[in-house]
Amino acid sequence: MSASEAAALYRLMTWLSPAFPVGSFSYSSGIEWAVEAGDISDAVTLRDWLSAMLTDGAGFCDAVFLAQTHRAVFSHDDSALHDIAELAAAFVPSRERQLETTTQGRAFIEASRSAWSCEGLEEIVMACGGPIVYPVAVGLVSAAHAIPLEPALHAFLHSVVSNWISAGARLVPLGQTDSQRVLAQLEEDVAATAKRAIGATLDDLGSATFRADLASLRHEMQYTRLFRS
Repeated sequence: MSASEAAALYRLMTWLSPAFPVGSFSYSSGIEWAVEAGDISDAVTLRDWLSAMLTDGAGFCDAVFLAQTHRAVFSHDDSALHDIAELAAAFVPSRERQLETTTQGRAFIEASRSAWSCEGLEEIVMACGGPIVYPVAVGLVSAAHAIPLEPALHAFLHSVVSNWISAGARLVPLGQTDSQRVLAQLEEDVAATAKRAIGATLDDLGSATFRADLASLRHEMQYTRLFRS
């Protein structure tokens, strides 16, 4: 492993670990309502729900936005970057999901640039011209640090899925072993989603997880809540 590859791995492991201060532990992406409604009640139903979210919902869409952002930054295409950031910010289905992804995006950029100075990052952020959602933030920071797209995308999807499982584990609840089994069972879905996203364009964006979208909407009116989304 070269010095640059070791540095890239170190930064990815840091930026996308549960300890990185983006507040991901505060959000469930609608999973809290799905548990209350009975859609998720054990490890099997959690795995099925997350597999759908990953392959046919927010997981795939966010992966496409990350990949397109990464490429726009690498090619110094500020116009494309602005359009991608704008579309990604408008693509979320509910107010709480909008809060979740923009808050995490802002926190990710602030924490990463405070600890890792990077030439040109300020200009890249300014080129977005508005709110920066989480996958766009990860894509642009990774590209600014010359971290290759494929490992950045895999690390991002692993982080997202791990956070979903963490929320499910607290809500169902599940033990640590069951949580790790769910993560292991989603390994192929993560790899397949990353592969699809790398080969996709913005025209391929789309979601078929209507129940998950409804969950994020109904969570706004849920009487008792542990999570912000």
